[in-house]
Amino acid sequence: MTDTVDELGPVDWIVVEFPGSSFNGSIAPELTSLVDRGLIKILDLLILKKDAAGGLDIAELSDVEDGELGELRAFETELATLLSEEDVIAAAQAIEPGSSAALLVWENLWAAPFGSVVRKAGGQLVASGRIPVQALAAAIEADETQEA
Repeated sequence: MTDTVDELGPVDWIVVEFPGSSFNGSIAPELTSLVDRGLIKILDLLILKKDAAGGLDIAELSDVEDGELGELRAFETELATLLSEEDVIAAAQAIEPGSSAALLVWENLWAAPFGSVVRKAGGQLVASGRIPVQALAAAIEADETQEA
């Protein structure tokens, strides 16, 4: 992570599901681009798989074959272990049986300078949220339908 807590950017996590266990590491080039541009720092990355009965397999990058990871293997040496097993199991509840997923934790480096200035000015984050892309798309579609 960043050198000091005062310089730390916001940390986010997501679970991205690949129905039918179709995960193959093809997300790696875009993640690499975000890292190379200094926008994010990958902090943790796990591969989750649920069998048809709902049994969960949690794998760190070192436990996954190269063919499944692609360029994601490059992040392996810099990862921290931030999530507890309980955190991972709770996040995996969103995955459908018979699917695989990537659980990704990252620091938003682009926001670190703003966060540092806010903290130095005596401010603190009291609320945060995210609007899913699907909700934005639905709102835009609804607006277009009303205008038509």
